[in-house]
Amino acid sequence: MVPAESSGKAGPRSAQRVRIVHLPAAAFRALADGDLAAANMVSPVPLTEYFVSPEWRGTWRRRSEQVAQDPASAAWVTGVIWDEQAQVAVGRAGYHGPPDHSGMVEIGYAVDPACRRRGYARAALEALLRRAAREPQVKVVRVTISPDNTASNALASQYGFAKVGEQWDEEDGLEIIYEVAASRYR
Repeated sequence: MVPAESSGKAGPRSAQRVRIVHLPAAAFRALADGDLAAANMVSPVPLTEYFVSPEWRGTWRRRSEQVAQDPASAAWVTGVIWDEQAQVAVGRAGYHGPPDHSGMVEIGYAVDPACRRRGYARAALEALLRRAAREPQVKVVRVTISPDNTASNALASQYGFAKVGEQWDEEDGLEIIYEVAASRYR
């Protein structure tokens, strides 16, 4: 498991110091089942109630199935945004999977509503961009964002993401597709 630490060459730098903590398969299963106690028994860091909220359970279910089919993907997929100073889990972030055949990774992040507007999304984005830049097989970083999510759209634009298209997501509806070259952060 390679921790990703926040920093970045483009965009304003986050004041938060976070790392993305990867979870074992058993934690994904427990979170998908809504069993916080079981998840905390196997998680490297303590998780909060929000990690088993209905809003996040679909993500954990997808990641549980993904890691069951491809155990190596656990080092890439959604992990915990861990605040190093406060020693608390504040959200989830990671890639949708390892780089595809063209070297593209798609990122996703979400912050517990109780922790929003404190720079955690920015710090998680910076950590993910740094890791992507360190991985030689990663060429492009993608993020998809709902057109009405003004905070995430503004954040992506500050890091050089450019709109390359749109897509319809069964769960989230219309999404704008943004991409940036991983080399921008090397």
